[in-house]
Amino acid sequence: MRSAAVPGSGGILPDSVLADVVRETGASVGLLYLLPPGEPVLRLEMASGVSRRIAAPWTRVPVSTSIPVADAMRERRLLWLGSQEDIARRYPQVGIVLPYDFMLAAAPIIGATAVWGGMVLLWPVWHPPRLSAAEQEAIAAGCRRAAAILDQATESGRPLLLSDEPRLLLARPSRDTDPAQAAAALDFTDRLPVGCCALDLDGRITFINPAGVELVGADAAALLGNRPWEVLLWMHDPVFEDAYRTAAVSRRPASFTARNPADTWLLFQLYPDDRGISVHITPAAGQPATTEQGPRPAGAAPSVGASALYHLTHLAAALAEAVSVHDVVELAADQIVPAFGPQAMALLAVEEGRLRITGYRGYGPELMARFDAEPMTADAPAARAITAGVPGFFPTFADLKRRYPSAVHQDEMASWAFLPLIVSGRPVGTLVLAYDHTRPFPPAERSLLSSLSGLIAQALDRARLYDAKHALAHSLQTGLLPRTLPRVRGLEAAARYRPAGHGIDIGGDFYDIIPFANGTAAVAIGDVQGHDPTAAALMGQIRTAVRAHATTGSSPGDVLSRTNRLLCDLDTGLFASCLIAHLDLPHHRVRLADAGHPPALLRHPDGRTDTLRLPPGLLLGIEPDADYPTTDIPLPPGAVLALYTDGLVETPGTDIDDATTALAHRLATAPAESLETLADTLLEHAERTAPRNDDIALLLIRPHKGP
Repeated sequence: MRSAAVPGSGGILPDSVLADVVRETGASVGLLYLLPPGEPVLRLEMASGVSRRIAAPWTRVPVSTSIPVADAMRERRLLWLGSQEDIARRYPQVGIVLPYDFMLAAAPIIGATAVWGGMVLLWPVWHPPRLSAAEQEAIAAGCRRAAAILDQATESGRPLLLSDEPRLLLARPSRDTDPAQAAAALDFTDRLPVGCCALDLDGRITFINPAGVELVGADAAALLGNRPWEVLLWMHDPVFEDAYRTAAVSRRPASFTARNPADTWLLFQLYPDDRGISVHITPAAGQPATTEQGPRPAGAAPSVGASALYHLTHLAAALAEAVSVHDVVELAADQIVPAFGPQAMALLAVEEGRLRITGYRGYGPELMARFDAEPMTADAPAARAITAGVPGFFPTFADLKRRYPSAVHQDEMASWAFLPLIVSGRPVGTLVLAYDHTRPFPPAERSLLSSLSGLIAQALDRARLYDAKHALAHSLQTGLLPRTLPRVRGLEAAARYRPAGHGIDIGGDFYDIIPFANGTAAVAIGDVQGHDPTAAALMGQIRTAVRAHATTGSSPGDVLSRTNRLLCDLDTGLFASCLIAHLDLPHHRVRLADAGHPPALLRHPDGRTDTLRLPPGLLLGIEPDADYPTTDIPLPPGAVLALYTDGLVETPGTDIDDATTALAHRLATAPAESLETLADTLLEHAERTAPRNDDIALLLIRPHKGP
């Protein structure tokens, strides 16, 4: 187990939190996710009605990705997807990996002070097109119960433990088993002339009758506990495994035909429920018109299974959305380990002739430190893979030692794959996969892993280019903002800037404090239209113009008028909003003027907070003769003046006045002993209430109490 917080950890979230919701709603599948404190990734805590293999791609879900449970958390509401078409259209990643008929609901688990995670439920397509009121209440009650348990555990100083692996909840038996009836049932199946067998939700055979054994041509002992498509060579085809997945996920009967080694076509009919799958096996009525392959030649290599193909497709779709190197590393680590079987992985990137550890999973930091910065000229498997461009597969340590005599067994693993990451002939890095049991790496698996490395190589190469461009853009943008706020006697100030968090756009938000010698100061905040180098350059010009005009002693309205004429003369085709405040600290007054900017907020010393609706002025750059009135109001010691850009309050589908009112309420109720803490609180409020699609600039100022 791993604790969400180290000191004083407590127990685990009860299984009944999910099991009760699944039972009361009649859902076929239930998933419960928790968000560890400080982590940007949801972790699957428990699952019901689905196997670990099928759930593998969804065990770790970045909160920023477009997945139903993450969207439900961000939007703080129940999401309902009533058909496969809805799912494929709104969430193509889910539709690609689970192309089956089912309905889905996702709901957030919201506590008193935090969003703890979310719950996902699936139903077969014969469920009504809408959730009933009783089902909605059952889901809401389950989420409230989970939140209350998590809230109470955290408040008591004993936060709940998180499972290292998702806990799989077993379905309750439909009835008590009577030994005499069980024996009679076995006798009944023994006498049947047709085959029948039972699979658990993981696809493993738990029972097969004698007729079934005879039809498939294998010994019962070799079949029990195994998946049929993994032990029967003539069923090594993704079509057969996909029929099982269809039945397991959609809870609908499925069927397929296959030809056994005796050259007999067999019909397999699958009947699922929440405990497993019953399979009926009979000779097919004549050779089917489908194109299933006949018996595989002896010694032929098995093909890649459906699960592996779906995992590879899912990873490809996920990597297509990865932006930074960090995104690629996290996605690779989250998906490869649970989906492709290794117990550990490491991703190494080429940097200045060396292989640097970029990310890993399943290994310890001490071991990774030993291999970090290994020269590409080293006679070692990771370096050799990338320099030669040839993957290295080592089923045993003896195989590895034979090729690299100086190798030392350091990781307690049994088999390894070293995969080169190459794009257009350029070396990008090496992917290392390690297994805790001997793995022969048959040709089909080697081909799959090579495809996997190709996907990661392309994503990593794109991400490194993005990171380089983003670093350049960030350097340009931050270079145009004040490195530190100037110190003004009698004034406390705090500022925050947050980029939108996606793309390599350069924002046009700016802020400034301009101190004067007579105990006064000017503060300004603005936002230039656009998100590109032109907007950033114009932002720098406007900030310089505001500072130059303000230092002449002009009123805020005059400063805006002069800056507006400059912007009109430049004729850039861009507009800008701006708000300027002139602080008269000795007389406890402030004069403000607004050019189309969001209204400032004023928190009085007693906590009462006003939204300052100033006389509106046009955006800068529209009309050269525009007028900008100046408003004079009191600014008593201890009051807090909050200036911000629209990214703090503006989100699609949200009324900006409502968002401004909510921000004012948060400013009024938040502790204000420290402006630095208050600034973080306001940012947290914005990020928690809705996803942000624009840059945010925030400037808080407070005159000191006393003379």
